[in-house]
Amino acid sequence: MKQGKSEGRTITEVVKDLEAQQKKNKVVNPVLQQVLEQVAAVQTRMGRIKHKIAVMSGKGGVGKSSVTVNLANSFTARGYKVGILDVDLSGPCSPKMMGIRERSLKITAEGALPAVGLNGIKVASMELMLPSEGSPVMWKGLWEDSAVWRGTVEMSVIREFISDVNWGPLDLLLIDMPPASSDKPPIISQMIPDLDGAVIVTIPSEISQFIVKKSVVFLNRELHIPILGLIENMSGAVCPHCGEALELFEDASHGESPLQKMGLPLLGRVPFDRRIAGCADKGRSFVDEHPLTPAAQAFRIITDSLQQHIESRRAS
Repeated sequence: MKQGKSEGRTITEVVKDLEAQQKKNKVVNPVLQQVLEQVAAVQTRMGRIKHKIAVMSGKGGVGKSSVTVNLANSFTARGYKVGILDVDLSGPCSPKMMGIRERSLKITAEGALPAVGLNGIKVASMELMLPSEGSPVMWKGLWEDSAVWRGTVEMSVIREFISDVNWGPLDLLLIDMPPASSDKPPIISQMIPDLDGAVIVTIPSEISQFIVKKSVVFLNRELHIPILGLIENMSGAVCPHCGEALELFEDASHGESPLQKMGLPLLGRVPFDRRIAGCADKGRSFVDEHPLTPAAQAFRIITDSLQQHIESRRAS
């Protein structure tokens, strides 16, 4: 598949459109003015972050968030200053995996400061604004019975969330996206300037590949977000007794997947290791505690590929 180009609808174009609308109406619209202020804040704050990568999946349950956290820890081991922006409003779990669920965002005059977790990784998530663990994100009002209104409110929350967080200087921001969503990527791609691209997390099952293919087409053709590559999670398992590779999914094949046939590079295959889930539950770093495992090695290989991409982009 031909990769999308970065000249899609950018944050600068959004600002120009809004300003033109203000001048045309000759009246200051408070809603538009708020959006303009949010966009200006994003431009300033995101300008201090060298690289931004979205981590996405076509469906839930493929381990997208655990992949995000392990990639973040892998990058910090190389000296990167890393942040995680968790914009999965329905199921935010990055703070739990980073061992900072009991903390909260610190509100200051300069904006909301993200919580700091393992290896100095900064984390911003809706979970850090909820009263207690297990509290759901709920929207009260007339729109709670309307999918259209609920989607509108959620996108407004995401826009405000992105503009309010003051990250400070970072080398890399990983954006943990909601799964199976076509309404959130547009606002995020518009609000975050100079998005390096997206990585797609999938599992070796036909259903997952089928759904992810739809997301890839949407991102590439409609939003012009470059797809940096695929990460196949839970790609078999290694027997702890004999070392034999075991397939977890029926008809799983390590040949060329349908997504690879679309021209998307495979960044790596991460074998299932129950210790990944164990570390996530306890808020500990799997790649640091089990560095010699095949899964940790896979994360390092994926990090190699992504680092090569962002360094080459920086050089250009």
